[in-house]
This record gives sequence, structure tokens and C-alpha cells, in this order.
Amino acid sequence: MKHNFKVTLILVTLFLLAQLTGLIVISNYITTQDVVKEVEVDGIKQEIIVQVQNWNELPYGIERPEVEESRSYVGIAISILIATSLALLLIKFEAKLLWKIWFFLSVLFTLSIAFNAFILQNLAIVFALFLTIWKVFKNNVYVHNFTELFIYGGLAVIFVPILNIVSIFVLLFLISLYDMYAVWKSKHMIKMAKFQAKMKLFAGLLIPYGKKKTAILGGGDLGFPLIFTGVVFKNSGWEALIIVLTTTIALWLLLIKSKKNRYYPAMPFISIGCLVGYLLTLLI
Repeated sequence: MKHNFKVTLILVTLFLLAQLTGLIVISNYITTQDVVKEVEVDGIKQEIIVQVQNWNELPYGIERPEVEESRSYVGIAISILIATSLALLLIKFEAKLLWKIWFFLSVLFTLSIAFNAFILQNLAIVFALFLTIWKVFKNNVYVHNFTELFIYGGLAVIFVPILNIVSIFVLLFLISLYDMYAVWKSKHMIKMAKFQAKMKLFAGLLIPYGKKKTAILGGGDLGFPLIFTGVVFKNSGWEALIIVLTTTIALWLLLIKSKKNRYYPAMPFISIGCLVGYLLTLLI
């Protein structure tokens, strides 16, 4: 086991809470409307009522990317590569101030969107600003992990509407390959994690314990399964909760089977959890 049982349990529980919280954020951005539709049955025209799903607009004038669902994974994958390249440049030149600004704006942006699912826009941004300042400048582990529960819900409501089940599967496959390469081959993901931990501005869950030990789970390992669950949710409703369960089990098994002082790419294992969960939803 990579970490002790208590820390492993806390990490998995926080992952579960982040998935559930994110799914609630997504559900609050969806509204359904009854629409009368005319159909023809045996030559006789009839009117039936069908439910149409609509996505609420994002707050503060933020626009979702206008792309086809079947090809949206291309733009997202390219964006990830660009963001990673920029992050590596900041790490190479130890541009700590720029990293802090980037981190601050990213947290404020996603928290504001997430909180808007529950409260008015003006209150959402004030609450988000307060927590972002606390997270970035006070380095409180409880505030850090609390905000992580909401951040990925704010991110998901941007991308879930522009993805379909095929494109999100392709995206998960590409991300899993990239994660394996970045951890086991190039090892630049490890450098990024260490730099973030040193800066105490880590994108993901962070649990310090023992003598200078820290259990971490990267933001991508939280965000991508949530986006996948969100895509299934918009098509199948709350049956998507099964995927939350299977991805949590997948993470638990990874942490139980992993060895101390070794780094593992979590996305390949979590992606398997996504696949298993999706297949189970088809059986219901």
C-alpha cells in the first residue's frame, strides 16, 4: 500500500465527494422542459409531450466552446498539451509568481462557476474570491481540499455539453496514454507534482501526514472521470452514479496495490472504472 490505511481512506473519500459534488453542480446547470411534439402513428397524427434538455448559460458572460460533439476531444486534447507545455516552461524557469497568478485565476474561475450552481452570481464570485485568496496565500490544507471538491464541477459544466459518449471515450484513452508516458517515461508529470507541492499550490487533493510525507491525487484524476460521468448523466440521468462508484473502487484498488515511494499514473485505472461503470449502466 502506497500510503497507510487512514490516509488512503481519506484520499478515496475526498475523491468520492468531489465526484458527487461535481455531479450535483452539473445537474443544477441542466433544466428540462416539456415540449409538445406531433407524431404520426398508423396514419393518424397525435401530439405527445417530450422532455427537452437545456443547459443553463454560464455566469459572467463566459461562453462554452462552439465545436461539434464528435470532434470536441481534439480541441480539448490540444489545449491540455499547450497548458502542460506552458506549465513545464514555468517550472523550468522557476517562474513562481506567474505560477501563482495562473493558479489563482484558475481557481477563482472554476469556483465561481461551481458556486453559481447554488447561489446568485454576485454572491458566488465573492465567496469564490474569499476562498481563493485563503487557498493561495494561507496554505490551509482543509481549505485547499474543500475547494477541490467544487473546482472540477465548475470545469465539467464547460465541457460536458460539448462532448458525446464517443468523444469522451476517445479523450479518456488519449489522456490515459499521456498519463502513462508522463509518469513512467518522460517523468515530467512527477516534476510538475513536486514543483506544485513545493509551492504549496497543488492542483488536486493533498494530504500531508507523518514526517514530511504527502499523499496527492492530481486534478486530472478528479476532473476527467467527472466529465465522463457528466456526459453519461446528461444522457441517462442519475444512473451515472454507478460510474462514481466504479471509479472510486478503481482508485481504491490502485492505492491498495501500489507500492511505497513509487509513482503511478492513475488515469488508466480510473478510465477502466469509467468503462466498467458505463457498461453497468447499459444493463439497467
